[in-house]
Amino acid sequence: MALDAIDPLPEAEFWRDLLGLQIIWQNDDFVALRGAAVLITVQRVADHRPPNWPTGEVPKQLHLELAVADLDDGERAAVALGATRASAQPSPDRWRVLIDPAGHPFCVTNQIPEP
Repeated sequence: MALDAIDPLPEAEFWRDLLGLQIIWQNDDFVALRGAAVLITVQRVADHRPPNWPTGEVPKQLHLELAVADLDDGERAAVALGATRASAQPSPDRWRVLIDPAGHPFCVTNQIPEP
């Protein structure tokens, strides 16, 4: 999961403390957290409106960043399961932006630091 914030460190410290995570990498603009387990839930929302990323009246709210060793393989695997490639690709050599079946953007990336 990737969260937008005006000041990343306090936001990261909140999630670190709430979920028992560890800060594994940080700079002024980005903080990476890791934990032993993650819970993702999916619930039905009758009037769900998918985000209009990267512009539009419905913002992305949040998106997942999934670590992969190879971007092409990671993208192919996600597409095979029903994802689509987003038309906007800000940095396709480092991140591939994909859209899940419900319309949420997420990324596969080879930029997650190794432990």
